[in-house]
Amino acid sequence: MKWQELIAETYRRMSKEYENILDGLTPDDLHKRPAEDANTISWLLWHTARSYDRTLGDVMYGEQVWTKEKWYKKFNRSSNPNDTGYRHTFEEVGKFRVPDINTLRDYQRAVIKASIEYVEKLTEDELDRECPLSTHPGTTESAGMRIVGNINDCYQHLGQAAYVRGLIKGQGWLGK
Repeated sequence: MKWQELIAETYRRMSKEYENILDGLTPDDLHKRPAEDANTISWLLWHTARSYDRTLGDVMYGEQVWTKEKWYKKFNRSSNPNDTGYRHTFEEVGKFRVPDINTLRDYQRAVIKASIEYVEKLTEDELDRECPLSTHPGTTESAGMRIVGNINDCYQHLGQAAYVRGLIKGQGWLGK
């Protein structure tokens, strides 16, 4: 297995976990907070997909799927490429709503598809190329470290979303 295939498979598995978390949820489940200051499943999954997308845009020096395919319109949000949920307040998280489960799922699928297409063509030399950190303007990090950081961050948020799902729905979904 080539290293590009390994990274692509990691993204595919993240996508599968994303889908498992969403499976069988209602719109009310998506926006339920297990505690007053907790994140919702909808916000966590949207933020995860936005994080993939922002990293992809930064690393590729390209436009994010969010703006390129006008996903911001489908979510009734700003076209601002930095609108990813990073540093959202508890109040902002509480007000966040996705239009429906399919929009959330389809956005994530579009981002994963673009991520896999990019990684499968990535060369080893490109991993050392310095890329901007849009969360910290004026700073850079290598493409390889951006991808590793993104995978780490996204798995943490998927784990959080799965935990919230368990608090809301119980453990029945784990045996799939």
